Amino acid sequence: MTVSTKATIDDLYNMAEHGKAELVDGKLVPLMPTGGDPGYAGDEIFVALREYVRQTGFGRAVSDNKGFRVTLPHRESFSPDAALYIGPNPGMKFYDGAPIFAAEVRSERDYGPEAENTLARKRSDYFAVGTLVVWDIDLLSEAVVRAYRASDAAQPLLFRRGELAHAEPAVPGWTMLVDALFVND
Repeated sequence: MTVSTKATIDDLYNMAEHGKAELVDGKLVPLMPTGGDPGYAGDEIFVALREYVRQTGFGRAVSDNKGFRVTLPHRESFSPDAALYIGPNPGMKFYDGAPIFAAEVRSERDYGPEAENTLARKRSDYFAVGTLVVWDIDLLSEAVVRAYRASDAAQPLLFRRGELAHAEPAVPGWTMLVDALFVND
């Protein structure tokens, strides 16, 4: 008989040498490193959020590879590509709770029916723990930014190149030019 053990947040803390992961369904789910273009897009979102925080004093901009500890029956953590958080400083630990805004940038393996289902479940999990807006960034699509809002999760706002994207109501008054997500454009 095989006894399986459920992974914990402590396991996630202790796997630093194995890279980025999330705790889902009692398992450590590795997150693949991103390629150049998706990484650049996530970095640009973080930089824009950091500037917003500096100007407004609202929240804390969070870049890639940070952990957010949450409590759901099947998920205990998130690690978005960029986020805005309004809780207390976690010090050396993971952020306690979900960000109010999260950006998830698609990598080359984030396409197809299975990936779409995984992304939809993850957005649902974000909303279940209080995230107000989740951006699904698809650099290969005409609708580059799909802004899903907790208040109407089935109808994302679509933002294309040449447009200003926003994350209302999570990040009041903040906008970002969609073209800034692309390298040297």
